[in-house]
This record gives sequence, C-alpha cells and structure tokens, in this order.
Amino acid sequence: MESTIIGEFDTRRGAELAVEHVVQECGVPRTDVFVQPVGDANTTGTRPAGPDAKAAPEPEGHQKLEGRIDVSVDFHGDAPEKIADALKGAGAKTVRTR
Repeated sequence: MESTIIGEFDTRRGAELAVEHVVQECGVPRTDVFVQPVGDANTTGTRPAGPDAKAAPEPEGHQKLEGRIDVSVDFHGDAPEKIADALKGAGAKTVRTR
C-alpha cells in the first residue's frame, strides 16, 4: 500500500537522524525521503541541538529557530509502523500518515 508518513521535528539534527534511520534501518531509498520546514520559514527547528546548542549565541535576527521540520517518507510497503517507529525513535514530536 502506498502512503506518505510524516514526522515533525523540533531540531534539524533530529530530522537528519531520522533520515538515516529510515534509509539504513528500514531500507527506504533516500530518494523517497524528504526534509522540509513546516510552513514558509527557513528554519533549523524550534531549538538548538548538538553543536548548535554549545555555540555562542548569534546576534539578534540571525538565528533561524522559527519553526518545526517535517521528514516525509513515501512508503510503498505493508509495514508502515516500522517507519513510524524509526521517526519516533529519532525524536519526532508527532507522526501522521497522509
């Protein structure tokens, strides 16, 4: 069954980790996984993570912490819960199917 499974992340780091989990653990082709901001904002998430959290704060207006990030997976199999579990395991705040 074909569907799109979408995980919503607070950090760019979490979104990128989710891509790796989905590709490596679930065998989904990288061309079927997309990372994009939620809405129109160019963002790195809603909070700093990893090296960004330890860096000196950027001047006002330079930090792109304006919105969440979606990782969407075009799924063509019959076990979507495996993809959902991989997204949740990487830190997805919500997972939905479209």
